[in-house]
Amino acid sequence: MGWSSILKSLLTVFVLSILAVCSVESYTCIQATCENGNCLGGTRTCPTSYSCFSQIQKLETPSPDTNLVLEQKGCASYQNLCALEFSATLGNRQKFRYKTQCCTGEQCNKENLTLPPLSSEVNGVECPACYNNKTNTCSTTTPLKCTGAEKRCIEVTSRDLSSNIVMYGKGCATENACALYMTVFNNIQIKTSCISTNGSPALKSAASLPVILLLQKILL
Repeated sequence: MGWSSILKSLLTVFVLSILAVCSVESYTCIQATCENGNCLGGTRTCPTSYSCFSQIQKLETPSPDTNLVLEQKGCASYQNLCALEFSATLGNRQKFRYKTQCCTGEQCNKENLTLPPLSSEVNGVECPACYNNKTNTCSTTTPLKCTGAEKRCIEVTSRDLSSNIVMYGKGCATENACALYMTVFNNIQIKTSCISTNGSPALKSAASLPVILLLQKILL
């Protein structure tokens, strides 16, 4: 066999190998956004270096008209940020819950995420609570008996990126809510820190903060 025939055979093998690899380099994820049950979306092709994600955020307030449930699905580029779940209860009965998880495989995020019912059982922790949707401070606080897994006292500062309205609150939260700097509901930037029961900052893991900073990049 001449050199030209050998080179042609090698080239054929190389091209076929590339085509075979390319055929498994991507898969589709469900991509959708649902607000209070109203959904828009379809599918999206994602590289195998990404994963599919599902996410649910729920805000409950004293006024049912301002309650909001946002569900999102799509491609996630940071697999190490795909398992975050937390909840917080602030003054004026403002309750917020968040859950996100990822998977790999063809349309593996097809099933909807669900949030478990909140426990009403008092856990023995009491935190100062308040909520102010006009400034980044509270002049007064009221004691709040924490329930369920919300065993940390938390301070939350948030800002609406579209209007620059600042909101502030204190209350009870789960451990995973203690050191967050991220965007929720697509345009609300929040920063959280856990505080001791007397209102001073509590010790928390500084190593978790740089990781959570990347969370806002999960939605592409």
